[in-house]
Amino acid sequence: MSTLAAYFPITDPTLIFFVVLLIILFAPIIMGKLRIPHIIGMVLAGVLIGHYGLDILERDDSFELFGRVGLYYIMFLAGLEMDVEGVKKNARDYIVFGLLTCLVPLGLTYLMASFLLHYTPAASFLLGCIMASNTLIAYPIIGRYGLQRHHSVMLSVGSSMISLFMALVMIAALAAVYGKDGLSGTWFWPLFVGKLALYIVAMLWMIPRLTRYFLRRYSDSVMQFIFVLAVMFLNAALTDFIGLEGIFGAFFSGLILNRYIPHVSPLMNRIEFIGNALFIPYFLIGVGMLINVRTLAQGPYVLWVMLMIAFFGTFGKAVAAYLSSLLFRLPKADGHMMFGLTSAHAAGAIAMVMVGMRLETAPGVFLVNDDMLNGVVLMILVTCVVSTLMTEHASQQIVISQRTHQSHPVPPSPTQSHHNTHQPPYDSTDRILICVKYPEIAPQLLSLALFVRNRQTDQLPIALNVVYDDEQANANREQGLRLLEQLQRQASASEVRLMTQVRLASNIANGIKHAFRESACTEVIMGMHVHTNQNAKFWGDFIQSLYNGLNRQIMLVRFVQPLNTLRRIRVAVPSRAEFEPGFHRWLERLCRLAGELDCRIEFHGREESLTLIDEYINSRHHSVRAEFTRMEHWNELPQLAAHIADDQLFVVVTARKGTISYKNALDRLPDELQKYFSGKNLMIIFPDQYGHQKEDRMSFTEAQHHEENSIYDTIQRWIHSRKSANE
Repeated sequence: MSTLAAYFPITDPTLIFFVVLLIILFAPIIMGKLRIPHIIGMVLAGVLIGHYGLDILERDDSFELFGRVGLYYIMFLAGLEMDVEGVKKNARDYIVFGLLTCLVPLGLTYLMASFLLHYTPAASFLLGCIMASNTLIAYPIIGRYGLQRHHSVMLSVGSSMISLFMALVMIAALAAVYGKDGLSGTWFWPLFVGKLALYIVAMLWMIPRLTRYFLRRYSDSVMQFIFVLAVMFLNAALTDFIGLEGIFGAFFSGLILNRYIPHVSPLMNRIEFIGNALFIPYFLIGVGMLINVRTLAQGPYVLWVMLMIAFFGTFGKAVAAYLSSLLFRLPKADGHMMFGLTSAHAAGAIAMVMVGMRLETAPGVFLVNDDMLNGVVLMILVTCVVSTLMTEHASQQIVISQRTHQSHPVPPSPTQSHHNTHQPPYDSTDRILICVKYPEIAPQLLSLALFVRNRQTDQLPIALNVVYDDEQANANREQGLRLLEQLQRQASASEVRLMTQVRLASNIANGIKHAFRESACTEVIMGMHVHTNQNAKFWGDFIQSLYNGLNRQIMLVRFVQPLNTLRRIRVAVPSRAEFEPGFHRWLERLCRLAGELDCRIEFHGREESLTLIDEYINSRHHSVRAEFTRMEHWNELPQLAAHIADDQLFVVVTARKGTISYKNALDRLPDELQKYFSGKNLMIIFPDQYGHQKEDRMSFTEAQHHEENSIYDTIQRWIHSRKSANE
């Protein structure tokens, strides 16, 4: 063991970089299993490998270099992603909420740090500035509910920008006071304000002109990326030169370049990718290596510091949010939303506390000590969890309130709209993508698509075969072409034209997603994964990535007998399914299927859902023989297994995580389907959702990939198996 310890800490730059890359690769996977935000995972990994942990890596100059770049990158991206025009349109409300969500947490935290933690005024002010800002870490949740334009959401986004800007200015001023120059006295503030004003005016005049000149004349992606980075570091260097902290310059350069780099442009994608893939993780790991976890053993005082920072960091934002909602006379749910979105702190808080760690108040005495650093990291973990839960809860309340106060729009039936023939049916632009691979089930997938499609549409269904781009690619491609030719003949027999496509891809899910978007499809039909062993994942290798990466309807089917021999369709409907955007789409498809097969369809769900389903069927599908059975709780799902005959189709309407009809019981769905519905005809529907998924975009706050099972599920199953064995 002593021989092995001689090789640590690792000092070779190549091995250090290799270990860091391994951490960047595996930390999100492990954190996904633990259900912990990935940004915290990077910091914890740094704690583990650092000098105060297992002492695996030495914190060499690369962490200083990449850490400084990552610090600037965080602030630069914050400026790029600000909705400047949105702030201008509702300036008064934004300013009021922005001031409150900045000054209230700042004041409360300053008083707490001064009187409860006995920090110096400068350290208390720094901690207050950290609490005054926030990160919109829960904003991706808003997109899933289609609330991006909701008033409380826009208020939260605008106020977050204002509070972040104010916090950065105050941090910059504090850094100037305790920086290398050490300027003080009567002339400090006039000189400081003058230099700041001169810098801002010069950059506002020069950078837009340079940017327009460069971007118009040079379209090379690499040159554009280098130009943007050069602007960022120029601003950071200039702010350092005039006595401000470099993070202000990076943030300000992002504000200036905001209008020249669209959020969906390839240049923005490259900027975010490089930062999220390397610089920001390197910075977060380096921060973790500075955290001294051994201080936790020094007594209850350290835990007290952590508790106070975490509590006041959340309480101050809550006071500001609910006070603003009262001033603006907004509903209670809007107050929850404002609190949820503005309560989280993430990498920006770490960036600011790192500034304090470099400021000396006296020789060898820094503004931030280990207690504050550890407290801020814990506060980030707590506020990220609170923000996510509160935003999820508020989004559901707002959507339910909106749907309750306005009746569900039932699309007019074709027979009822002859007087308005210039309006096409509501799904006239629908296009179905049929993913096929196995010849034995592909014909049934095509039959299903032909049954549920809108016959009045001019959009042709598309059959897609995606093959791995490997040494077997040519052979697999030929097999795919033969399969698609067979499906074209089947479609021609039904007098339907079928478009076909064979696609090579190194990742099947990405191949399907790319084809889906390129062909402007609206839903996917595909067969369920066929397991070759007992321990295989229920969703297979890529289906989970597919339904997390597409927000449109996906129908997974498994037929054990011909489709035209089915005599009944049983549908399990989760509670609140009627509030989902895709409610009418899947209902329309199932009604068409029941009508084509001339079979009965039975819905199992709560009364409020069944009532709306009944109204829809009566208004659009009079001939469908529908029956309704109340199912008060999703736990009753296994009981349906006893009533599913071999000539029946069992349909489960499920939900993606974070949607309004999602419930924890759906986590058990794969196990329940394998245990109780094995060998049955099965269809699983993931309904349409709001928002647009951002393709090929990596983020530590909202990853596309979610682990199918958490470590807690594994432990729970292990305990249950041990109990069963003992019994």
